[in-house]
Amino acid sequence: MRPTLAICALLGLLAITDATVFFKEQFLDGDGWKSRWVESKHKSDYGQWKLTAGKFHGDPEKDKGLQTSQDAHFYAISSRFKPFSNEGKTLIVQFTVKHEQQIDCGGGYVKLFPADLNQADMHGDSKYYIMFGPDICGYGTKKVHVIINYKGQNHLIKKEVKARDDEHTHLYTLIVRPDQTYEVKVNNEKLEWGSLEDDWDLLPSKKIKDPDAKKPGDWDDRVTIDDPEDTKPEDWDKPENIPDPDAKKPDDWDEEMDGEWEPPMIPNPEYKGEWKPKQIDNPNYKGSWVHPDIDNPDYTPDSTIYKFGNIGVIGLELWQVKSGTIFDNFIITDDVKTADDFAKETWGVTKGPEKTMREQQLEEERKQREENSKKDDMKDEDKDVGGDYNGGDEDEDILDEEGEEEEEEEENEIDEEIGDETSPVEEEEEDEEAPMKDVKDEL
Repeated sequence: MRPTLAICALLGLLAITDATVFFKEQFLDGDGWKSRWVESKHKSDYGQWKLTAGKFHGDPEKDKGLQTSQDAHFYAISSRFKPFSNEGKTLIVQFTVKHEQQIDCGGGYVKLFPADLNQADMHGDSKYYIMFGPDICGYGTKKVHVIINYKGQNHLIKKEVKARDDEHTHLYTLIVRPDQTYEVKVNNEKLEWGSLEDDWDLLPSKKIKDPDAKKPGDWDDRVTIDDPEDTKPEDWDKPENIPDPDAKKPDDWDEEMDGEWEPPMIPNPEYKGEWKPKQIDNPNYKGSWVHPDIDNPDYTPDSTIYKFGNIGVIGLELWQVKSGTIFDNFIITDDVKTADDFAKETWGVTKGPEKTMREQQLEEERKQREENSKKDDMKDEDKDVGGDYNGGDEDEDILDEEGEEEEEEEENEIDEEIGDETSPVEEEEEDEEAPMKDVKDEL
């Protein structure tokens, strides 16, 4: 029993040591990533990358990754590793993507390039082996790309794999096996799987329609036929529309001016439509004719579709309208368990705290909005009160004007009274002058 256990333990250890990690990147050494990643100079206006954990995260250091930082830009950056071939091995490509900007249109995928790629000249037409990851644009495009290069041509997967488009970090995993099967996982959930040959148009079809086969001339594929004994009733034919029997010619109708009067047409209640004989089962029905298939002479099986002989560079070459996507936790390996364990140690540990932090932020933002709304309401109330007070000022101005008018009237009355008081004096002066005038006249 003990030797058996020892052998099992040894085999397990060998399985672990057989696992190879070809590339791993977590951006845990500050600006050290700049010595490992090369920005393309193919275009002078590529967007800039920055290292950050973002506005919310599960860990301020472990969640640091490369983030796109400029809206409406192309991005091109890559990292080199020791070249390898996946011949006879499982190939796993895995990384995390966080669209914390709530992306509207842009890519979040990676590309595996041949080792001979000129990183400084990497661009959209650079040859690659695999392109994998989310691509989102509006409501119409929210898919996971899985594009495979076969004999110099890029081929898209025929299945629709839905991408995550929210603002949280998501884990994307592609597994390609030597038996030419594959798996696509998102957040460790298997979304698609199958055969490379079946789910990509890489090879000609195994079968084609026999070009020499033709449907026999007497082949009857009608399920039903007209009943030969059914006849149309004699009273069937009725016009679809008839003159309105209730219509009357207007009294002012002038036939010389208006022409001959005709009543308007109305649907005929007796109209039954086009007569068709009833259907009966076709006694000669043979079923649908199926075009026979034959082996495609152009088809040649290829057991090496999965194989890429010189993998040596991983790159991010994409376009984004709204920037802010963070890429992190890259791993390329030949062992599924190694990739799973790495995912648990990274994304698996921080996804919960990240969600909690974001929920707290949203709650604080909600409270702040409510507080601001209350302040705005108070300002509106103050404006309303201030408006009443200003109205009072206007009333006081009116009263002041009225008071001034009253004062003027009083002054006028006083002047009039004064004028009335001085008039007797003037009369006396006039009386005194009158006798003197009379004296002069007399003289």
